[in-house]
Amino acid sequence: MIVYVSVAQGLYFLLTGVWALADIRSFQKVTGPKTDLWLVKTVGVIVSVIGLTLIVAGFRGQVTLEIFILALGSAAALAGIDINYVAKRVISPIYLADAAAEAILIIWWTLYWFNVL
Repeated sequence: MIVYVSVAQGLYFLLTGVWALADIRSFQKVTGPKTDLWLVKTVGVIVSVIGLTLIVAGFRGQVTLEIFILALGSAAALAGIDINYVAKRVISPIYLADAAAEAILIIWWTLYWFNVL
């Protein structure tokens, strides 16, 4: 069911967002050094809020068109940023793992939303 996709993406976003906030040192050990920690934390807060919203929508069974757009749009935006800035050698190639996870979420959402699954 589509509520599982919402909760799964929500948990992924919440965990990765909170990680950047709670332990910036381990976050940087995995993702590489950052010069603007305030920006990392800003993105962490925004991604966490999106994640929490998706979790609540999933648990309430309220996965609306607006939630679909939020989930798909945020996954596509993050994947695009990952791919673009890895290609420009601005960020670590580890971000391609995130891009792959975002791609899986996009496919999963699309298949469920259009009743293919």
